[in-house]
Amino acid sequence: MAKKEVLIERQNGEIVATAGFFGLLLATVSSFAFHSGPGEAQRVAPGVIWISIAFSAVLGLGRAWQREREENALLGLIVAPIARSAIFAGKALGLFAFVMALELLVVPVTALVFGFDLLAYGPGIFGIGIVAGVGIAASGTLFGAMTVRTRARDLVLATVLLPLLAPVLACAMAATRELFVGVSFSELGDYFLLMLVFDFVFLAGGMGLFGTLIED
Repeated sequence: MAKKEVLIERQNGEIVATAGFFGLLLATVSSFAFHSGPGEAQRVAPGVIWISIAFSAVLGLGRAWQREREENALLGLIVAPIARSAIFAGKALGLFAFVMALELLVVPVTALVFGFDLLAYGPGIFGIGIVAGVGIAASGTLFGAMTVRTRARDLVLATVLLPLLAPVLACAMAATRELFVGVSFSELGDYFLLMLVFDFVFLAGGMGLFGTLIED
C-alpha cells in the first residue's frame, strides 16, 4: 500500500503539487496578513507553519482516499487476502510520506517570508514534524476510510478531522514557539509526550477499527 501511494505520486505528483501549492499560498498570504516586524516571527510563524500544513494535508488526504473509490479499488482491497491492519499501516505510511513532503515545502517558504534562520530552527521543526506527522497520517487514514463512501466526503473529512487534530497541532505550535524563544530541543519533552499519546491512540484505533470501517 505504501509503495503504491509513492509510485502513483511519483508518476503524476497530483496530491503533492496541489496540496503543496495550497500550503505555500496559505503561508505566503499569512505573511502579508500577520507579519508586521522582526519580532513577529517568534509569535506568528509557528501558527502559520502548522495551520498551512494541517489544511493542505486535509486537502491531500481527501484526494488520496478518492483514488481508492475510483474503479472499485476499495472493493479490491476488501477482498484481498491480507490483514486489514496491514492495509491501514501501508496507507498511513504513504500518507505520512506525503505529510513530510508538505513540511519540506512549507517550512523553508515560511522561513523565507518571515525571515527566521532555517539552519538554526529547521532541524527542531522537522523533529517536531515527524512526531506530529504520524498523528496527522494515522487520524487521516482512519477518518478518510470513514468518509470515503460519503458524497460530501471532502467537507465531512475536514469538518471531522480538523477539530480532532487540534491537540497535536496545538502541541506542535507550542513546541515550535518554544524553539523560537530559545528553549533547547531537549526541553520539549512534555509536548512530545502529548503528541506521542495522540499518535498511539489513533494508530491503535486505526489498526483495530479499520477493517470494520471499510467493510461497512
